[in-house]
Amino acid sequence: MSILRRLRASGPRMLPELDDVKLGRVRRQLTSAGIPGQSGIQIDQIERLLQETGADWDRRTHRLAVLAEAAAPSGLARAWRMRRPHSGDAMVFEAWVELVRGRHDGRMADARSVAADCRRAAEALPEDPAPWVVLLGILRLIGADTRELFPVWHEVTSRDPWNREAHLQMLRYLSPEERGSRSSQLEFLDAVRSGVPSDAPAVGVELTALVDEHARTLARGGVEALLVRRQWTNHRALRALDAALAHWPRAGHLRYAAAQADLNVLAYALVQAGRPREGAGVFDLIGDTVTPWPWSLDGDPLRQFGYWQAKALG
Repeated sequence: MSILRRLRASGPRMLPELDDVKLGRVRRQLTSAGIPGQSGIQIDQIERLLQETGADWDRRTHRLAVLAEAAAPSGLARAWRMRRPHSGDAMVFEAWVELVRGRHDGRMADARSVAADCRRAAEALPEDPAPWVVLLGILRLIGADTRELFPVWHEVTSRDPWNREAHLQMLRYLSPEERGSRSSQLEFLDAVRSGVPSDAPAVGVELTALVDEHARTLARGGVEALLVRRQWTNHRALRALDAALAHWPRAGHLRYAAAQADLNVLAYALVQAGRPREGAGVFDLIGDTVTPWPWSLDGDPLRQFGYWQAKALG
């Protein structure tokens, strides 16, 4: 985005769809005030949006995640399932909506039933990783044992090796706060780093882990929190930041659906590392599309992003 275009823009905005314009139009339809008889039109829009992704599993996963979040407060998912009871898309969408509700509530009323729906959706959509991605999220939410979770992880990665959502789910599941430990998380990150291409949807996992570690240190407080910037000078952090800076700011390098979300993570990490000026190209690529996390760790995300974008761009 040029300086002139940026000056004309209305300012930072939080758009869950990121730069997916078609997805944004449908999302706004789902979150607008209800009109009697509108659900049929909304279902048709969702069906078309998902069908046009074809076998682009990355784009499809992103669209399902955004639409499920938008539809969670309504009965749209149930209406779609009742309208098309044998549709794999309707099954996986309803399961994802239930997962969203479970995340918001901190629990699921009937996780096993929703998990069974995921498996039925997987039978209807044998090549699609999405049913397994949702099942992975459910198992993480209920704190399932690794013996139950890892086979599902392998089902996802056998269909979509660098699925971003699945990698983030595993990262958090293996964290000390959940069912893992620092060593198990580092082992996972080492495995990802050794194989992930520099433009794959899972390329931002290590930076996400570093921001998680940063937030964890701040939450503990004390002297560690006061010296948290030191975390960004160790070898692992420097390697991750330098690798990202070497590739991500190149126009057109990151083409996956959630690329702008990972660019937000990189911009935030550079700020925390005391290197905001090096992020000028990153902030320029982001433009005005702000993700709530990780900027919300320091307060209002729009205000935080706007302040540091102005600093970086001078």
